[in-house]
Formats: sequence, structure tokens, C-alpha cells
Amino acid sequence: MNDLFLQSVTLSRNEAFDTSYLKEIEALRSLKTLSFSRRITFFAGENGTGKSTLLEAIAIASGLNPEGGTKNYSFSTYDDYSGLAGSLRLSKGPIRPRQSYFLRAESFYNVASATMEKYNDDGWLPDYHAQSHGESFLSFIQRYDRPGLYLMDEPEAALSPQRQLTLLLHLVRTAEAGAQFLIATHSPILLAAPEAEILSFDDGEIHPVAYEETGSYRITKLFLENREGFLRELLRED
Repeated sequence: MNDLFLQSVTLSRNEAFDTSYLKEIEALRSLKTLSFSRRITFFAGENGTGKSTLLEAIAIASGLNPEGGTKNYSFSTYDDYSGLAGSLRLSKGPIRPRQSYFLRAESFYNVASATMEKYNDDGWLPDYHAQSHGESFLSFIQRYDRPGLYLMDEPEAALSPQRQLTLLLHLVRTAEAGAQFLIATHSPILLAAPEAEILSFDDGEIHPVAYEETGSYRITKLFLENREGFLRELLRED
């Protein structure tokens, strides 16, 4: 056993799973137990392969608000969750995290509003709504630099390439201090984090892959190395 806060997740298929759209997602249908061995774990793969669905379920099973925030956040604007959390069993480490959060770029406005309402009576927090979406998203993340369990769903959607590098540095430094991250991403910048494990949801099962084997890396590399030829072929096919 390692010293990670979250050691593994086990899927116990039940009637709720087998009668929902979840059974149509190959990577989830074949999932039994998924173990974590690194402080930074990335969920990679094409759209629709189950990355965000599993991440959301882990967040809910961990007691986090499905729309984002920490365990102290309870707002809800749209109840459309998969129900997968009810089929998951989490195996936790011997030490509980002092902090935790779940962040998804598309609902961060609501997290920012809840944060300002709950925790900014004395005005010590930055005004997240006075910042750009990316700036406020990164500001929230950088507040949490102690050992904890942190889940992010496609954080690159809110960040420029330069700010993705800033986030990459934060991930590495905070992981070195004892934090654990689970992140669903398509970003070839974030996926390059040293010592991270990349789990691909492609090909019908969740499996570890090397950085250079990810679709995000291969497509980006191909495009940047031969932009004109890539576009010519793409437009010809269209």
C-alpha cells in the first residue's frame, strides 16, 4: 500500500448501472478495479470515453459537490449526474486529506459565486468575478497548496497555454508536498507533468500509456510539424 489518499476505485455493477447509458461506455463497462500509484494521475482519451463521468463519480463518492467546490459546497443548478457514484467503492489511504476539491471549468462561475458568498466576509479573497475566467480559475486552484485530494475536469478549457504551464508547475510542486491529483484532460502541456501516470480510456478499457502514445500529443505534434500539409489533407477530406 502506498501513502496516497485515494488508493483505488472498484466498480460493482448493479441494476442501476446495467439499465442506464453507462453500460454503453466501453471503458466503464470493462472496469473492475482501478488502482492509483502516482500523486498525479491523468485521465486521457477521446470525447465520450467516460473520463469525466468517472471523475465526477469519484468526486461524488468522496463527498464533494458534483458541480464543483469542496465538501462545504452544496449548491446545485442542474441535477444531471450519471449515478455512477452509487456503484463505486473507494479504497482510501491511512491518512485523510486536509483539503479537497472538485473543479470543472464549465461550472466554475457558480463555485466562484459560492466562494465569495461563504468565505469572503472580511474581503481577504480576490474578487473572482472581477478577474477573467482563466485568472479566477487559476487563483482558486493556487489557494490550495497543501497536501489534499484534488480533482479537475478539463482545466485547460479555462486556461491559455501560458497559464497551463503555470498550472503544471503548481501541480508538480503541490504533489511534491504530498497532494494527490486526478485530472481529466486533453492538454498535451498538462499531460507532460513529470512522474505522472496517464490512464487512457481509449480502446474499450482503462490502461496506462506513455505520454507520446496519447492522442493529444500525437495530433498536436503532427499538426505543428506539418501544419500546411495537415490542413490540406483535412480540407480535402472535408
